[in-house]
Amino acid sequence: MNDSSWGAPPSAGFRAPGGQGTSPGYGWVAAPSSAGPAHEVGEAAQTRPMPTVPHAGGDSGEAADRDRGAARLSGPLFRDEREPQPGSRPPAGRPPTPPDPAPDPASADGGARGAGAGQGKKSAGRNLRAAIGVGIGLGVIIVASLFIYKPVFVGVVAVAVVVGLWELTSRLTERKDIRVPLVPLAVGGVAMIVAGYVRGAQGAVVAVALTALAVLVWRMTEPPDNYLRDVTAGVFAAFYVPFLATFVALMLDTGDGPWRVLTFLLLTVVSDTGAYAVGWRFGKHPLAPRISPGKTREGLLGAVTFAMVAGALCMQYLIDDGVWWQGLLLGLAVAVSATLGDLGESMIKRDLGIKDMGKLLPGHGGIMDRLDSLLPTAPVAWLLLVIFVGGG
Repeated sequence: MNDSSWGAPPSAGFRAPGGQGTSPGYGWVAAPSSAGPAHEVGEAAQTRPMPTVPHAGGDSGEAADRDRGAARLSGPLFRDEREPQPGSRPPAGRPPTPPDPAPDPASADGGARGAGAGQGKKSAGRNLRAAIGVGIGLGVIIVASLFIYKPVFVGVVAVAVVVGLWELTSRLTERKDIRVPLVPLAVGGVAMIVAGYVRGAQGAVVAVALTALAVLVWRMTEPPDNYLRDVTAGVFAAFYVPFLATFVALMLDTGDGPWRVLTFLLLTVVSDTGAYAVGWRFGKHPLAPRISPGKTREGLLGAVTFAMVAGALCMQYLIDDGVWWQGLLLGLAVAVSATLGDLGESMIKRDLGIKDMGKLLPGHGGIMDRLDSLLPTAPVAWLLLVIFVGGG
């Protein structure tokens, strides 16, 4: 509120001393206006009595104001505005003010943040039918390839990596004009996955080093403007997508590899589902409002709880030589890493000014919108499984 809103506008008139009128105190000396009745002050001036506004100090406070000649700071801001009194009728010629409409329940911010009682019906914020259908379809493809023929699953991971790289580099070009060379990234990404499955960790390290070198050389074929910016983004993309996905191939290259990968996938999905369900139903306290306003502390608690229970069951019944308490630690670590991965991609999308990385998966967004939790969780799950039950 600015200073001019404390009093009437200049055209509303000026104060005249009480001695100029027939009543004590001060009155409004008004410019000619059609609003309100006119009262005579002396022989020439037209005055209008100042509306009486209740004051906390009672009659003594009003008298003190009149003695000081000060303007009252409470009540209406303009002289034609009056505060409605119980049982009073609106002035002639002015229709009654309609009551404020009730808030639309459909516009209430439900989502993972949740809403308090009386704030309207919550909204899930996405097409659940499409999301569930796509999720079931992807789950069938992954599980079938994982247990029928492991090289097919490696191919599924490689395809997901290439599509994820394409989405990420396309958004960087569209929103920031960062031109990351996609060809060496895609070829190097596939090489990382295959090398990790065939040659283990050493093969993956060599592949990622060669991919970074290929990005530097490939970008040299273009003008040097923004060279450092483009290659930096390219190396970041190489580590962010294919290198982290390589740990899935490392988990697969063990005696009980399919079960380790299935445990990793189940815990990540259960963590995301627990965070979404609990946050949507009970979420009230934002977790990181500047990064992702929809995520809540209650949702994080749900992710940890769901993941720890699922981890104990998976380690006890799916992993060779696994113990339930190891699953509790694994579930806790997965919930934390999955949440951090989700927040990390939210930071990227906020910087780019976009909601989703793509539109390939109805109800989910793009491939990268599904990999955001899986990618940083893969090395965490791989490391803890190696510590708990060995490298296989």
